[in-house]
Amino acid sequence: MTSGIPIFRHWAPEWLIKVILFLVILPSMVLFFLPLANVNAAAGYYGSEPADIQFAVALFYAGYAGFYSLERRFFTYLAAREYFILITFLQMLATLACYLTHEVCILFPVRFIQGMLFSCTVNLSLALMFTRLRSGRAREVSFSVFFGLLLCAIPFNNFITADLIDAYNFNIVYKTALFSFLPCLILLRLTMNNVRLNVRFPLYKLDWQSFALYSTVLCLAGYIMIYGQEYYWLEDARIRYSTIAIAGLTAIYLLRQRSMKHPYIDLRIFRSRNFKIGLLVLFVMYLCRFASGIANNFFATVFRFDPMHVSYINLFNLAGLVTGVIIACCMVLQKKRIRYTWLPGFLLLLAFHVRMFFLFDVQGDAHNYFIPLFIQGLGVGLIMVPTIIYAISSVPGALAPSASAVCLAVRYLGFCVSISLINYFELWGKSRHYNAFQDHLTITDPMVRLNLQQQTERLAAKGMAPRQAAKAAHKLLVQGVNGQGQLRFAMDYYELMAWLIVGMLLLVALFPYLNRTVVYLRSRRLSPA
Repeated sequence: MTSGIPIFRHWAPEWLIKVILFLVILPSMVLFFLPLANVNAAAGYYGSEPADIQFAVALFYAGYAGFYSLERRFFTYLAAREYFILITFLQMLATLACYLTHEVCILFPVRFIQGMLFSCTVNLSLALMFTRLRSGRAREVSFSVFFGLLLCAIPFNNFITADLIDAYNFNIVYKTALFSFLPCLILLRLTMNNVRLNVRFPLYKLDWQSFALYSTVLCLAGYIMIYGQEYYWLEDARIRYSTIAIAGLTAIYLLRQRSMKHPYIDLRIFRSRNFKIGLLVLFVMYLCRFASGIANNFFATVFRFDPMHVSYINLFNLAGLVTGVIIACCMVLQKKRIRYTWLPGFLLLLAFHVRMFFLFDVQGDAHNYFIPLFIQGLGVGLIMVPTIIYAISSVPGALAPSASAVCLAVRYLGFCVSISLINYFELWGKSRHYNAFQDHLTITDPMVRLNLQQQTERLAAKGMAPRQAAKAAHKLLVQGVNGQGQLRFAMDYYELMAWLIVGMLLLVALFPYLNRTVVYLRSRRLSPA
């Protein structure tokens, strides 16, 4: 800090300061995955398809990941209070734009800008958290608080928005988020002094060229992953041109970084073996993290749960995430070996996928899924924070910002690849199973004829006209086939994830170097991604 004046005014109690920091970061965190709270409702409101809503979330993530390294220049230039007030006001304007628009072509760039502003909020909030806690544990606790909130964003959003979206148009969630920024703005103005966290560094020679190249590559990668299966990958000109653009822009970006004295992201971080292992674990964990979305889709399409009940059952997943993050934070503070968090975490994820594989059925009781969802959250919570700390602390302190930026990019790619895999299994695998069922289910099949006859008699017994009952029986048969296709697609995906987790467990268990590795943070100037 460049001044002896405290950041917060003397009359502000410690509990109020922590509440303010929490309130500042929470609305932005909610905005992150807000379109995924109810994809069908959002797609219906904007007159788009579900892939467009997924891409809107990916653009937020790309803005966050792309602007992270450039944001540090603004972080060191502006005073804390004016910086907080500026980015909060801009967040309110961006949220207002999301509330007013009905077009995805307007929503997309606004979501990218929201991601950039989220990067500003994260860095400043966590820097202030570092100053409020005892130095021996400030960084670990701050990391855990932030990533715990990030992990809980999806189930938390589903819970608080289910009733709102059910009763109003989808954009009511943006209106609610808009008003949630107001208390933050007022409290920041009243409690903070206008002091700086760092020495003022002039805003000259901003490397906006690297930011533009890097962000464009991230956006194009997200576009290919989300729309690739729908457009049949390289058979579509849009996917081909996007792939060529990624290759060309990446080559230009790498050449530029090698020739610069102060690169946007220092590529020397990849010389660390621990860092590359941490990236691999982080990527696999992110693939496994979003498998719960398939379970939610299963509850909604096969069990016919409404969004409110899906959000209620996900409270068990939320409880598991919170528990896992707390346990992981304690283990990091005690400087436990990284193997002691990775092995239990991946074992829990393996148990979740195997158990859910056998629980997928056309009928079932909701209480059978409570423990598996809790286990999935517990496993993800155990792995997330230690892995990021492990990766960042494996490089020299001067390279920590670059390591944080790459960890963020890998998490973004994990998110996009998980969507790509789910789309592949849903669009191609589901149709394959549906066609297989159709090949065996013909009107001449005695079992099919018996099923149609029983369904027709059951419907007729309840007062339906015989002709209408026969038509309804055919519709129920098609609905049953669709349900079986949904089950088989979910089982295929969970089987793939289970084998992937087995591979990670073998790597962690058999790699001797990990047995001597302890997780701790060496630098006091780290900024988490």
